[in-house]
Order: sequence, then C-alpha cells, then structure tokens
Amino acid sequence: MPVAPVSGASTAAGNGVPFLVSAGIVYEIIAAACSSPQTTEINASTRADTLMKWVHIGLVQSAFFVAIAAWIDKDDAVPIIAGGGLAAGIMYGSYWHAKRAGLSSSEPGTEGQDTPWMLAKKD
Repeated sequence: MPVAPVSGASTAAGNGVPFLVSAGIVYEIIAAACSSPQTTEINASTRADTLMKWVHIGLVQSAFFVAIAAWIDKDDAVPIIAGGGLAAGIMYGSYWHAKRAGLSSSEPGTEGQDTPWMLAKKD
C-alpha cells in the first residue's frame, strides 16, 4: 500500500518543500560566495566589480545545483526550478540595487579603514 505524502494528502500539497529547498540553496550558495548586499552597498565604490563577480559565480553554482535537483527529482522539477529561479532573481536584484545605491552614495565604505585593534599602540 502506498504511503501518503508527508506534507499533505495531494501531490500539489507536497510541492512547497521542494520549492523552499530550491530557493534556500540559491540563498545559501550566494551567501557562501558573497558577503551580503549590505557589504556590496557599503563598499561599492572600491569593490563593485569584484563583489558582483562573486554574485555571478554564486548564480552559476546555484543554477547547477537546482538543475541537478530537478533532474534527480523529475516529479518535483517545476517547484524546484521555480523556487531556485525566484530566489536567484530576488537575490540578483538585491545585489544590483546595493551596487547602484553604493555607487551613488557619498558615504565612505569600510574597505581600507583602520580598526582599533589594528592601529599601533601609543607608548
């Protein structure tokens, strides 16, 4: 006798978990490759190209994992791809906005600033 899906009585009810897992892996991979949209905004004036390079690398890595997950779990390919695609779009938009906001800001970034524990001690 077949076992009912854990997340509900219908297969449609079970699509939420693969969708969230796919979206989550995009966020996790980009977070592993980048610092944050906040860091991108703060340091855009000195590091925008490098920061966005890592966003692009994270998106390629994410697409690779989402594609493999969809290939392995063909029954849930649509929610896997939808979750990954939506998360990729949201995260790319966040970093794109952060880059534009940072480049248009006159506020200083954190790159190259001395921190108290790095300054030489006065005798």
